[in-house]
Amino acid sequence: MLEDSYGLQQPLLTTTSIRRSAVSQPDARPLKILLIRRDNIGDLVCTTPLISALRRHFPRAHIAALVNTYNRQVLDGHPDLDAVYAYAKAKHRLAGQSRAAVYWDKFVLMLKLRSQHFDTVLLASSYPGASALRLARWIAPAHIAGYAEHSGLVDMALPHGAAAAHEVEDVFRLAGLFGIEGAAGKLSLAVDAQARTRARSALGAPGAGRKLIAVHISARKPSQRWPVERYAELMQALRGEADFLLLWSPGAADHPQHPGDDAKAQAVIDAAGDLRLTAYPTQELRDLSAALSLADYVICSDGGAMHLAAALGKPILCFFGNSDAARWHPWGVPHRLLQPESRDAADISQAAALQAFRELQQEAQVGGCID
Repeated sequence: MLEDSYGLQQPLLTTTSIRRSAVSQPDARPLKILLIRRDNIGDLVCTTPLISALRRHFPRAHIAALVNTYNRQVLDGHPDLDAVYAYAKAKHRLAGQSRAAVYWDKFVLMLKLRSQHFDTVLLASSYPGASALRLARWIAPAHIAGYAEHSGLVDMALPHGAAAAHEVEDVFRLAGLFGIEGAAGKLSLAVDAQARTRARSALGAPGAGRKLIAVHISARKPSQRWPVERYAELMQALRGEADFLLLWSPGAADHPQHPGDDAKAQAVIDAAGDLRLTAYPTQELRDLSAALSLADYVICSDGGAMHLAAALGKPILCFFGNSDAARWHPWGVPHRLLQPESRDAADISQAAALQAFRELQQEAQVGGCID
């Protein structure tokens, strides 16, 4: 027996009873499901096949998501969600916003969600952690679903699989708690129409017969960063066949909350010379997604931009440093992944990148991804 957040005793559900209780809702009231995913941009993108599967299986359900202000725009406008709620982590608070104000806003949001009486809160992560579980208990749903943890507070519990898997596959396994079978589908992302119009306007008229290559140079982890000069060298090698869209997170590198790559971008621009290049810093995720949606190919490091590009169906050349490529490679799209033995992206040569890009072009053209 388990105690819920009111101190009442609840029985632990088996997988069979979970499926029966989740699917057999009375017609008078649709099922209410809230997914919690509170971590990084790419992690949330990798959750979208699960969201879409829940919508297909429960077309009348009220399906919502609780995320944070940093990754929220990944889900804004998503067709399979009825609502998206977001709270600010203290490290993401706005200039002039106090920690007390952040915590108060979060408390008010939790009370609002608690009043909605969700049937199930789904911890939509392979390892959601104690913070996500505390949020779920605050909301006080009838059931908390997710991977099993030592406290036993997840009553719709799924044991971890033995084999290593992609993040998309690991998260999608949670669909089995709701009687959903099969493999994970594609990533999904809604593109803001106004942001896309802004990006298209910045690009101007495309070169006749030329492809557009989006080059995103920002990476959170130092080991994932490809050197500035090699980006410029690679673009120079492709200058006869493509226009370039240079993307980065704006700001100073020493910003305490949101470090940016203005200096790195300027170095690329200076080295690019007379290349057909549009510099387009993206302050918000909606602008980054919109810009990526216009590209024929994307070149980037492992990170949020890579997963956004995959959700948009773009062929990707990606640089990996000290991260798990088997778990985090681009999902469901043609890609070439370069990861040196040193696990430092700085050790990837321009020649290796150019060869990989040529291979990517051939795969994308054969596969029908590029018109």
